[in-house]
Amino acid sequence: MSRPTQTAVSRRELLARLFPDGIPSLWCPLITHYDRDGGIDAPRMAAHLEHLSPHVKGFLIPGSTGDGWELNDHENRLLLDVALAQVARLKLHLLIGVLRTDAEEASRVIAGSADWLGSRANIDKIDGRLIGSPVSGFTVCPPRGKELSQETIGEALASILRRGLPTALYQLPQITLNEMHPELVGALARQFPNFILFKDTSGADHVALSGQKLENVVLVRGAEGDYIRWLKAAKGPYDGFLLSTANCFGRQFHQVIEDLGARRVKAAQEMSERLTACINEVFGIVTGLPDGNPFANANKAMDHFFAWGPKAAAASPPRLHAGSFLPGDVIRGAGEALSRHGLMPDKGYLE
Repeated sequence: MSRPTQTAVSRRELLARLFPDGIPSLWCPLITHYDRDGGIDAPRMAAHLEHLSPHVKGFLIPGSTGDGWELNDHENRLLLDVALAQVARLKLHLLIGVLRTDAEEASRVIAGSADWLGSRANIDKIDGRLIGSPVSGFTVCPPRGKELSQETIGEALASILRRGLPTALYQLPQITLNEMHPELVGALARQFPNFILFKDTSGADHVALSGQKLENVVLVRGAEGDYIRWLKAAKGPYDGFLLSTANCFGRQFHQVIEDLGARRVKAAQEMSERLTACINEVFGIVTGLPDGNPFANANKAMDHFFAWGPKAAAASPPRLHAGSFLPGDVIRGAGEALSRHGLMPDKGYLE
């Protein structure tokens, strides 16, 4: 067996400092909740995080599910102010999503966020701004463009990784119109010890299935459905999940992971099948809505019931970033799907 490279050793040491109690196996790209006037709804965000915190220990804020491609700098800062207070209180981990269509803009946002984090904590050294704080790193996607070469994508991501801050790379071809090839991800892993996590929402799983040696990079799957066969506990290629639907099913996904670890495969399979059926149904219901994205819309529809329980029908529907509200037929359809698959909560976390 070959000895680990210095990059692999440095990455392992960095991960140990960032996650002294272990790397979460379940992450959630939290929904962004808005009040009736379109502002960030801080009490609702806090209640949602507290509800999920016993089962979900890592959060990506903002991710695609949290309108990360739509929020402006001011909205991002307000959202992170709320999130930082809560994840520190609840002893959770936070990856800050920097979802921008080009690397130069992403670098600008990361630099500004790092300065802001340092000023909040009154820390001068850049290396100290993340270690010991609830922030575990920044998450970036490749630049947007179907025609971009792997060389261009690689240089763009390398320009961000050269900052030295802990960084997660996010495979999201639904938005970026391209994919990082396994060879590129492997090359970045060999070069940059601060490349700590790779998330793949493509559903193709090319990187995880390639056999490419990633030298202690944490692999998390973001695609929905057929959950148990993807985890290393079931001889799959992933260390964990980073799932939009953990906004609603954090307890259930946590149980699936626990069951797999304890070799209760039948129980894990049964829950995986129920979750897959319900989630596919609700994603079908939100297809074609003019505002928002399917990740946000489906989870807002289901979270409406987890928040309000039996009172959901009488509660105001969730607001989207565009200013519209989820239609009543979408809410009703989501509720019917939850009931049909035995996933409707008895009580809401806002009750």
